Amino acid sequence: MAEAVETKYAQSQLQAISESLASGMFVHVRKRLLSMPACDIALLLESSPSKSRTELWQLIDADFHGDVLEELSEDVRNGIIRQMVPEKVVDALEDMDTDDLAETLSGLPVSVSQDVLQSMDEQDRQRAEKALSYGEDTAGFIMNTDTITLRSDVSVDVILRYLRLKGDLPSGTDTFYVVSRNDRLIGTVPVTKLITANPEVTVEEIMDEEAEAIPVDMSDSEVAKLFERYDWLSAPVVDENEHLVGRITIDDVVDIIREDAEHSMMSMAGLDDEEDTFAPVVKSTQRRSIWLGVNLVTALMAAAVSDLFEATLSQMAVLAILNTIVPSMGGVAGNQTLTLVIRGMALGHVSQSNSRWLVSKELAIGFFNGLIWATLIASVIALWKQDFMLGAVIAFAMMINMIAAGLAGATLPIIMKKMKIDPALAGSVILTTITDVVGIFAFLGTATLLLI
Repeated sequence: MAEAVETKYAQSQLQAISESLASGMFVHVRKRLLSMPACDIALLLESSPSKSRTELWQLIDADFHGDVLEELSEDVRNGIIRQMVPEKVVDALEDMDTDDLAETLSGLPVSVSQDVLQSMDEQDRQRAEKALSYGEDTAGFIMNTDTITLRSDVSVDVILRYLRLKGDLPSGTDTFYVVSRNDRLIGTVPVTKLITANPEVTVEEIMDEEAEAIPVDMSDSEVAKLFERYDWLSAPVVDENEHLVGRITIDDVVDIIREDAEHSMMSMAGLDDEEDTFAPVVKSTQRRSIWLGVNLVTALMAAAVSDLFEATLSQMAVLAILNTIVPSMGGVAGNQTLTLVIRGMALGHVSQSNSRWLVSKELAIGFFNGLIWATLIASVIALWKQDFMLGAVIAFAMMINMIAAGLAGATLPIIMKKMKIDPALAGSVILTTITDVVGIFAFLGTATLLLI
C-alpha cells in the first residue's frame, strides 16, 4: 500500500514539473527542485525524455549535482556527465563516497574518465584510482574508506571524549574497528557496547577479537550473501595482510541485490540492466538489435530442420499444423528448469557437490512431465484427427523433447558458468534453440519413418 502511494506521489510530481517546464515556468521548477531530496530528483530525471532531462539538470542547484548523480542509474548518469565539462564533473564528484566515485568513473568512456581524473586534486585522484584498481564487482570496489579506528590500549572515556569533539560520525556507523599500529585489524567494538561500557576500561577489554572481515578481492555477490546470512549492518574490509582498508555497509549491499535482480530480469530479454527507459531511439535500436540478430540466427536453424522434412510436410498438411506444439511445450518446460537453476546458482545453493543430483532430478521431472503430457496430447490428437498413429508420433516427440528440455535447462547454466558466460543473458536463447531443433526433428523425423 505504501509503495502504491509513493508511486502515485512521484507520478504527480513528474506531471506537475513537466507541465511547468512546458509552460516555461523555470523559476518555479527550480524552487521546487530545491525542496526535493536527491533520490526524488533522480527519479524525475530517469522518468523524463532526453529534452526535459537536460532542462531539469540545468535547473538543479550545482551544490546538489553530486548527490543526484549518486542516485542515478549508470546509463542516465553517464549521459548527463558527457554533457558536462570536466571541471564541473569534478566539482560534482568531490564529496562522493569512494564506492560511488569508483562506480561513476568506471562507467564513463576512458577519455572522459581520464579527463575527470586529471582535473582532480591529488588526494581525490589517489582515492579514485585505488578503488578502481580493485576491479568492478569486488569488495574493494564497493567499500567506503570513511572508517573510525581505535587503539586497543586507549580507555573508553578517552574514546568518548574524542567522539564528542569530532561531532559527526560517518554515515551508517554501527561499529568501530580496532587496529594495531600498522593498521592490522585486531577486533571490533559495536557503538552500543562502547557507549554503555565502564569509562575506565580499555578498548581491549570490550572488543570482539573474533569479528569476521571481508577480503578486498571477494566478489560483491558473495559479500551480499554474507550480509544476508549473518544479518550484518556493516563489515570491515581487509587486504591480503589483514590491514583494514575500508568497510561495507548495508546500503551498499541493498544496491548489489537490486542490481543483481535487475540484471537477471533484463538479461532474460537480452537487455543491459542499466538500460535507460527514455534513451534516444537510435541508441536503443542498436542495443536491442544484437540479441534480435542472435534470435534470428537460432530461428533460421529451427527452420532449416523443418526444411529437411519439406517432402513430409507437403504430403501431410496436418503435420504443419501440429509442428509448433512439441517445441512450444519443450521451451516452456526448459525455461522453468533454467530459471530455477539460475536462481539456485545466484543464491549459492547449486555447487559442484550437488549439481549431478540436480541434473538427475530435472531429468526425472522431464520424464514424468513427458509421460503426462504425451499421454494427454496423444489422446487429444487421436480423437481430433481420428488417427491413432499420428497421436503416437506426437506423443513420442513430446516425450523426447520434454526430457531434452529438462536436461538442457539444468546443465546449460552450469556449463555456461564454467565458461565464464552469463547464463541469464544467453541461456534462454540457447535453450530455445535446443528445444525447437529437438522437438521439430523428433516430430517430423518420427512422422517420416512411420506415416509416410
